[in-house]
Amino acid sequence: MQSIIEVMQSQLWFYLTTVGLVSLCVGSFLNVVIYRLPLMMQREWQSECRILLEDELENKTVSNATDNIENGKPFNLIKPNSTCPKCKTAIKPWQNIPIISWLILKGKCASCSNPISARYPAVELITALLSLTVAYSFGATEQALLYIFVTWILVALTFIDIDHMLLPDQLTLPLVWLALIASVMGYTITPTDAIIGAACGYLSLWSVFWLFKLLTGKEGMGYGDFKLLAVFGALLGWQSLLTIILLSSIVGAIIGIALLSIQGKDKATPIPFGPYLAIAGWITMLWGNQIQGAYFNLIGY
Repeated sequence: MQSIIEVMQSQLWFYLTTVGLVSLCVGSFLNVVIYRLPLMMQREWQSECRILLEDELENKTVSNATDNIENGKPFNLIKPNSTCPKCKTAIKPWQNIPIISWLILKGKCASCSNPISARYPAVELITALLSLTVAYSFGATEQALLYIFVTWILVALTFIDIDHMLLPDQLTLPLVWLALIASVMGYTITPTDAIIGAACGYLSLWSVFWLFKLLTGKEGMGYGDFKLLAVFGALLGWQSLLTIILLSSIVGAIIGIALLSIQGKDKATPIPFGPYLAIAGWITMLWGNQIQGAYFNLIGY
């Protein structure tokens, strides 16, 4: 009896269709993760603060998210069910079909006609397109499935960092361990390269962070950036780190300057580095060898 991988290898259309449809559904769930995970973390922090500083916070106003703790209402990635942020009407299953429901409803709530952000279908579409690119590039293999899963997490990390300047440990640390386990199972690089890559990825940005802080007294990046680069180090090896750092700097400079110009913000405005690191790491994951080869050919090496 053929395995699922063998069936998908023999039927490319079935493989790509499956990846596309599953990724659209995952993209819909990632919208929930992007919105709720930071709130869940905030609730946890506030709860811990209230325990430590109960007297000081006794008469202070807290957010609605924290109020749910007092009311005993669950708030996680599954509960409560999705609702319209304005009228609080529950979103029915047929109104939650990736992209299609948003188009049918013309980007508005079915109950109150409140506009629904185009970012929701955009996240779903981006997740599907990136996943299909990985699937087509690597074929129906265990490595492709691993990289598709990594792509899903990178999408969530990117948008969370854009919104909150935060790369949650709940997402980055499991990816580090997943990359290390994948190396042991023979899906990626050797375990030695994976371990050295994870250590070098973390310590390289950690060193830059402390050097910058000692020289300027300011923090140039967050610890989440160290862990994200450790993910790529464990996944692709220490040899890829320089390429990722250079690409992320180039992407960050181009997009950062463009955004500051368009939005008219001051150059001192903090810009999250995680999205550029995620973009550079994803590009290196797919085409790192070609990029390095083209560079060496360019310099005649």
